[in-house]
Amino acid sequence: MSFSLTIFLSLIGGVLPALLWLWFWRKEDRLHPEPRRRVATAFLGGMAAVFLVLPIERFIFSVIGNNLGISTIALWSGVEEIFKFLVIYSLVLRRKENDEPIDAVIYMITGALGFSALENTFFLWNLIGDGLFTQSIITGNMRFLGATLLHTASSGTIGIFAGLTFYKTAAVRKITLFTGIIAAIVLHTIFNLLIIKSGQQIFFVFAGIWVVITILMVAIEKVKRVHI
Repeated sequence: MSFSLTIFLSLIGGVLPALLWLWFWRKEDRLHPEPRRRVATAFLGGMAAVFLVLPIERFIFSVIGNNLGISTIALWSGVEEIFKFLVIYSLVLRRKENDEPIDAVIYMITGALGFSALENTFFLWNLIGDGLFTQSIITGNMRFLGATLLHTASSGTIGIFAGLTFYKTAAVRKITLFTGIIAAIVLHTIFNLLIIKSGQQIFFVFAGIWVVITILMVAIEKVKRVHI
């Protein structure tokens, strides 16, 4: 398979599902939708965060001694959640368009989808490049259901914490935001460990992620009702 076709198929398999999820989540903010330019910035920012995270994760893996244990997974999860947040915060959350509680949720989820889109693209690129086209389809579907939703749930959690205290004092917002980031890291770590150790029980882990997504959707409705 040619190099250009490999890139094309990898991008289609990685980015298109993320865009479908983005369409779904943007419907949660249909009364006052965010500017498309800012949404695109958050999505591309999430993709850019991958390039910041990968070298750090490689360094962590080498320092710990090529051990894919709880320490490595926890550090990886922490790096991903912190950098996703920092990129989205610097690009959109500190701007005037972030003017209502639900906005942080939408932007954080959008950034997570961008991150997941490029991450999935890299996974598929390796498989397709090795001629494992059928396996790439299976992997793409699994990541569509699993890894993408995990990134959505974890980053969305940060947005939920930020949204619930949107009208509180600066001190309260900072404490709540810090708590949300910790919660996202813990959530990400737990599910990554479960996925690695699940074996044939992987679908039960995915079912758990869907439960978290359901809770996230309920929390979003609560954020929508936050007022001054």
